Amino acid sequence: MPLLTRIRGPRDLDRLSLEELDRLAEEIRTFLVDAVAKTGGHLGPNLGVVELTLALHRVFDSPADKVLWDTGHQSYVHKLLTGRQDFSRLKMKGGLSGYPSQAESEHDVIENSHASTVLGWADGIAKANQVLGRDRHVVAVIGDGALTGGMAWEALNNIADAKDRPLVIVVNDNERSYAPTIGGLANHLATLRTTDGYERFLARTKDLLERTPVVGKPLYDTLHGAKKGLKDFIAPQGLFEDLGLKYVGPIDGHDLEALESALTRAKRFGGPVIVHCLTEKGRGYQPALQDEADRFHAVGKIHPDTGLPIASSGADWTSVFGDEMVKLGEEREDVVAITAAMLQPVGLDKFARAFPERVYDVGIAEQHGAVSAAGLAHAGVHPVFAVYATFLNRAFDQVLMDVALHKCGVTFVLDRAGVTGTDGASHNGMWDMSILQIVPGLRLAAPRDADQVRAQLREAVAVDDAPTVVRFSKGAVGPAVPAVGRVGGMDVLRAPGTETPDVLLVSVGALAPMCLEVAGLLDKQGISTTVVDPRWVKPVDEAIAPLADRHRVVVTVEDNIRVGGVGSAVAQALRDAGVDVPLRDFGIPPRFLDHASRAEVLAEIGLTAPDIARQVTGLVAKLDGLPHSRLRTNGTSRAGAAPDPVEAARD
Repeated sequence: MPLLTRIRGPRDLDRLSLEELDRLAEEIRTFLVDAVAKTGGHLGPNLGVVELTLALHRVFDSPADKVLWDTGHQSYVHKLLTGRQDFSRLKMKGGLSGYPSQAESEHDVIENSHASTVLGWADGIAKANQVLGRDRHVVAVIGDGALTGGMAWEALNNIADAKDRPLVIVVNDNERSYAPTIGGLANHLATLRTTDGYERFLARTKDLLERTPVVGKPLYDTLHGAKKGLKDFIAPQGLFEDLGLKYVGPIDGHDLEALESALTRAKRFGGPVIVHCLTEKGRGYQPALQDEADRFHAVGKIHPDTGLPIASSGADWTSVFGDEMVKLGEEREDVVAITAAMLQPVGLDKFARAFPERVYDVGIAEQHGAVSAAGLAHAGVHPVFAVYATFLNRAFDQVLMDVALHKCGVTFVLDRAGVTGTDGASHNGMWDMSILQIVPGLRLAAPRDADQVRAQLREAVAVDDAPTVVRFSKGAVGPAVPAVGRVGGMDVLRAPGTETPDVLLVSVGALAPMCLEVAGLLDKQGISTTVVDPRWVKPVDEAIAPLADRHRVVVTVEDNIRVGGVGSAVAQALRDAGVDVPLRDFGIPPRFLDHASRAEVLAEIGLTAPDIARQVTGLVAKLDGLPHSRLRTNGTSRAGAAPDPVEAARD
């Protein structure tokens, strides 16, 4: 009987021998490869923390002791050891989340998959334990990549202030976040990885000097008194001890005995301790180890034996952006790129190969990245900061006060905008167009297809006196959606076929095909519709008010929360222009969305063509004062309305 099937909770590990634990570790790795190959998910990080997770649950008593994961993508082993072994629907609707989830288990605490937050959580929980007199431990597992985030160091500064507050920080050091970790901290950890440490040096020296007559003992006392200086010279873990944190390590993160010993010592210490563990991302799976880009950090469905993808989805939004960046780099020497530890996921890897001296990886530090971009722009270059839409939330103040206030020409490219689906609540990029609406001077583009990504990226980097934003979706990019004309700066995607149209449908970004489908459904109900793509949704195009005035209803459709989004901005523009036309805005409700496919999430929130068409039909019928079955079929509207001034579409 496989050992894994006998593990229903962490305490089931207590009765296993070391030999059985080693066997269990191999079973877990086999399980992970087979399961994640079928569904996709974070494979490499979890293969690297098998022994570490086993040791954590052997030494600490979860859920009484809190084991916290940053960012949580390496929690699959934790799930297996806490009673969750059905991975058949991992990251799918009704299945396990790809991150810790309070709804799944009492052993899970932090659901947010944004990095560098775990130490702040741990600090707060440890303080609460002290206030309430609870004799419990807090363990924060943080990767070396997440330590590049400023929030982690803010938390360390506070954690170190309480010498008697028990808190164990486990640094999972695999030299990587997505790709190899960079920066000064990475170099420091590398030094720790490649030294025996001052303790061994002192032990050998003590043995030698104690056998030396007369001068031996005084020399050793002097040497031991100067151990801080020797520590910095031989193994500079002094960086942590300077903060007041006890340091243990480096420990082989795949040696169960060493891990349990180190964690037990840390648990007994009674104050803040850092346990530095060296792990290997992708451990035990050759295809992952051979992947130099990110060691199979996250994979789609793959063949478990070879690691090769089962199917190709064709060109995606990210690759279209990445290819165009290379062309821009060839044309303009002043274009530089910034990434926050995600060079490959945001499509900048090709640019980095072509122009390595013009790419800056700031680590998991979006705030610093935005401020650094302001400095770059001020000094005469044009930075393009590519980041997931949901991660730009972390740098809002810097976008507002450092970039926009100083009128810096910085282009932010937001990948994974809108509903992303399977990665869950914290990865849906559904807030950016609302948050950024309030930034003075900022211009925001939402391309509808690959051609518009290329065109609008170029338009964005041509702006040198204000921040610009280009946002696009996740996954495969569909076929081109051609314009049939233009009104102001807006593309007309469908003309109404009548001089007195009913509905002006404002389509935002990747939802253009769905909006055209809505127009087709409305047409079958005798409701004539003009479909426009604003292209640049901030500021609102001046032509939208007079165009709206020639329609009976305005409808906006966006892949963003409705509160403060494009629909709200259009409504404000119509009010300011004195245009009194009913407006219905469709978008994402202001709530966190559970993990599921993008299509399933959109269906759940009513952001589908049939749902929208049904509601718009009801709105038009209400204006007519007629039941749906008596809608007119000739498309007549207000008498005497002037035809729309639609220009011919441009190439």
